[in-house]
Amino acid sequence: MKTLSALREQVHRLHSGFIKKVLDLSGVVVTAKERPGCCEICQGPMRVQKSFQHEGRSIAHGTFDVNETVWVCAAKCRYPSGKLVTRRADSVVQCIMPNSIVGYDLMVWVGLERYLDYRQREEIRTRLRKKHALELSSGEVSRLERHFLAYLSRLHYSHAEPLKAALASDGGWPMHIDATGENGRGTLFVVMAGWRKWVLGSWKIATERCELILFCLQDTVQRFGPPCAAMRDMGRAVTPAIEALVLELDTDIPVLACHQHFLADIGKDLLEPCHSELRGFFRRTKTRPKLRSLVRELGRKIGEQIDESRKAVQQWQSMAEANHRIPEGRNGLAVVRTMAQWTLDYKADSTGLDFPFDRPYLDFYNRCSIGLRAIEAFLRIPPDDRKVVGVMKRLHRILGAVSGQVPGLHIVQRIRRRAALFDELRDQLRLASNLPEQESEDDLNMMRKDFE
Repeated sequence: MKTLSALREQVHRLHSGFIKKVLDLSGVVVTAKERPGCCEICQGPMRVQKSFQHEGRSIAHGTFDVNETVWVCAAKCRYPSGKLVTRRADSVVQCIMPNSIVGYDLMVWVGLERYLDYRQREEIRTRLRKKHALELSSGEVSRLERHFLAYLSRLHYSHAEPLKAALASDGGWPMHIDATGENGRGTLFVVMAGWRKWVLGSWKIATERCELILFCLQDTVQRFGPPCAAMRDMGRAVTPAIEALVLELDTDIPVLACHQHFLADIGKDLLEPCHSELRGFFRRTKTRPKLRSLVRELGRKIGEQIDESRKAVQQWQSMAEANHRIPEGRNGLAVVRTMAQWTLDYKADSTGLDFPFDRPYLDFYNRCSIGLRAIEAFLRIPPDDRKVVGVMKRLHRILGAVSGQVPGLHIVQRIRRRAALFDELRDQLRLASNLPEQESEDDLNMMRKDFE
């Protein structure tokens, strides 16, 4: 068996070596000296201006050297810009990007790796080296990513007429618009054809202002035709921009508000005051810092036996007999540490939709309440280890300062009442359940009736 493994490893090594030699053509020089024909201005002859050798890298050819000849008009004709009329070899021009040694196919490969597979620069370099035996610097990878977006944008707009015809064949297209961004890094504004899910245009704008958004909308309508409807969020800049566009088009276009943005706007007005109060309550009680301190301290006490303690905790959690007790010694400390860490991991109860659809501090309060009830139950039948009992009482004091206290309880009661109203509205707008696969007009009328 060892002999077979060694032979197989040797075969793989030889195979990789041969593949690399086939793909890597560095050192091989090819000549590109194609007859250019006549000057495109005076129709006169062309003569050799210069010959030079440069490197090329592409997916199709690997790394190679090309000896290229450049031709110039014999009569010294010039373009309106003042540049001489020159002609390069078509085989090189169609393969290698201008002012670069990189091929178009390599630029496309890098762009797809970055924007479709979401790979980072070093990952792209590693895959390029292993798969195609090509070397690129990190800066070159970034440059090719930018070029890919520029070429893709030009390709997209060059096919505006066929896209416009396809949208018209659908009976029109609903314009979905939205903007997103990070503080200090500008805003990405996107216009999408709702039925087709096609992004018709995207722009990086400095800030979400009405005049900037209106320009983007006008550019999209000019290229792809007017929409049959518009879907917007509740933004202060988007609303007047879309209204100005409708007024400019002088057509009866319904402007609709997104249900999720509508709900988020109502939910923030309804829940933000109480949720902020609860956040302030947790800050005053310093619950999270105290729990983190307890977890770190117990982790140091457990020390290098942490893996064994984890297994002991999992075994303890699987027990279901009556009079369940926290164990003694290091395993008991690990159980208390697990309870404290579970309380801190309250964000696991969130759905990922952010506030107000998620109420993280309410989830934190709920976990504190559950943890307090659990530790009180275990303290009724405490272990015989005083150290374990001590940390159990410490956890009880931390959680007891939150759960059941009058200030926090009043805040939580208000949040729960308002959250129930918000969730009811969310349910009526069909954002709390799965939409039917074949939604009919009757379903939409029923939604409108329930909402009213």
